[in-house]
Amino acid sequence: MNPIVAEIIGTMILIFLGNGVVANVVLTGTKGNGGGWIVITTGWALAVFAGVVIAGPYSGAHLNPAVTIGLAVAGKFDWAQAPAFIGAQLVGAMIGAVLVWLMYKDHFRATADAGLKSASFYTTPAIKNTTLNLISEGLGTFVLLLAVFYITNGEIGRDKTPIGLGSIGAIPVAFIVWAIGLSLGGTTGYAINPARDLGPRIVYSLLPFKDKNKKDWKYSWIPIVGPVVGASVAAGLYLMLSSQ
Repeated sequence: MNPIVAEIIGTMILIFLGNGVVANVVLTGTKGNGGGWIVITTGWALAVFAGVVIAGPYSGAHLNPAVTIGLAVAGKFDWAQAPAFIGAQLVGAMIGAVLVWLMYKDHFRATADAGLKSASFYTTPAIKNTTLNLISEGLGTFVLLLAVFYITNGEIGRDKTPIGLGSIGAIPVAFIVWAIGLSLGGTTGYAINPARDLGPRIVYSLLPFKDKNKKDWKYSWIPIVGPVVGASVAAGLYLMLSSQ
């Protein structure tokens, strides 16, 4: 499989399952309605597992612009390939969001709360505080990238090396995402992935929902800038520690 196609499909599956579990928990009339935070964080961890298993052998399973940029900052991935990977991740995230909408279309229609509908697409902070929200997204992504560097011995992305060996290599990454969600996700919803937030946010803005949360675009830059900064800091720290 072409690496770009792999990033599209892997990110599509990530968002389809990840935003799918949010929809299952928050939308009216679903079998999983009211399942709570443990269900959501577990679903997201397993979504990462699925995406990595599918894309890993072909692209290294970045599935996240922050991962791609962090690897490039660390010299583990060619900057020239980064735009194509990031574009593929954004496209995959948008397709995944459309699939969530199709899957739960009746439940979106049955849900009166506009906030619950939008929550199935993109993140919002529990308490709006620009500085702390930015720090939260940065720290969550910092933990993710630093762990990924050590899980893969810094080889993910070098000549598109896959994470570990198939599904076995995907397990620790899924556990890291699960831990981030459980421990750090309560402040902003832990986007920790610019494509994961921006792609579905764009799709939400185009879909025929009534009473949309249009003002949420004012927050949209935080799940982009925070993860990129966090990933870059993690890359710098990894380089410093590995050189000693």
